[in-house]
Amino acid sequence: GKDRIIFATKEDHETPSSAELVADDPDDPYEEQGLILPNGDINWNCPCLGGMASGPCGEQFKSAFSCFHYSTEEIKGSDCVDQFRAMQECMQKYPDLYPQEDENEEKSSKDLEATSEEAPAAKEEKGSS
Repeated sequence: GKDRIIFATKEDHETPSSAELVADDPDDPYEEQGLILPNGDINWNCPCLGGMASGPCGEQFKSAFSCFHYSTEEIKGSDCVDQFRAMQECMQKYPDLYPQEDENEEKSSKDLEATSEEAPAAKEEKGSS
């Protein structure tokens, strides 16, 4: 009942369309824009954020990123340490979603126990290449 099928005839296609195109709204948050919208706001829908704004730590990410973006400190973002710390603490609760890329970071004893058996094999693989 919700769908309706309309058949177009050859004659329907012979007459020019009277449809008018509407100009793009530069402030439309659903329109593909860059990271920063023309009005200076952050485009949280930008694919360049890789979904960070909508994950389980999205609010912490938005808070930290907003703070950095609008920071007027001489060392930009130096006033945002608390927000970035909160984001990092949240991300550590979801290691499958937010893998730690830096292998040199301090690991908790739980992580060390889990990887202690894998470490010798990893060293051998690195040495052989």
